[in-house]
Amino acid sequence: MDARVKPAHNENKMHRVTSIVPAGQWPNAAAIDRVVLDAAERTRRRIVLTGEEGTQILLDFEKPVTLRDGDGLVLDDGSMVRVCGKPEPLVEIAASSPNALARLAWHLGNRHTDVQIVGERLRIRRDHVLEDMLRGLGAALSFLDAPFDPESGAYAGGPIHGHAHGHAHGHGDHGHAYNHSHDDGDHHGHSHRRGHSHGR
Repeated sequence: MDARVKPAHNENKMHRVTSIVPAGQWPNAAAIDRVVLDAAERTRRRIVLTGEEGTQILLDFEKPVTLRDGDGLVLDDGSMVRVCGKPEPLVEIAASSPNALARLAWHLGNRHTDVQIVGERLRIRRDHVLEDMLRGLGAALSFLDAPFDPESGAYAGGPIHGHAHGHAHGHGDHGHAYNHSHDDGDHHGHSHRRGHSHGR
């Protein structure tokens, strides 16, 4: 973080998120703090977060929203906090043709699997059962650690950008001591993941 332009925040003061600016539509250098969240943590209705620099943040929306890597959280004092995707162990899936890729996507969707579309490839979380199935269907697999931005469900509210109704939402960062989250239990997401339970 660049401390030269960072306004002094009272770490004991809770700052409410007033709006969310999509990734690429705001200057990253303007961020005074950041929260590092995995994909499951970036879809929530209400949660309290602590940024890496100690900023206390309340996100509280009426419905669940999905935050993306690079989104900016506008706080009630006008400052910005960047949302950063936490690298996760992923599988990148390639196929011999668009039809073959569509077939693979259908099988993954039929198993209620979170899927990210990256160009002409798909990404999912590491799962040896699904990996064996995909190999059997002729897929070429490669493994990487990267932020995971799966497609939102057709019936999900999707990301909410712009002004909040006095509410917003996000997710805590498990495994990072600086990011203490207090979730109200209203978590939106798939309930049929195989072998990837995030205990809270």
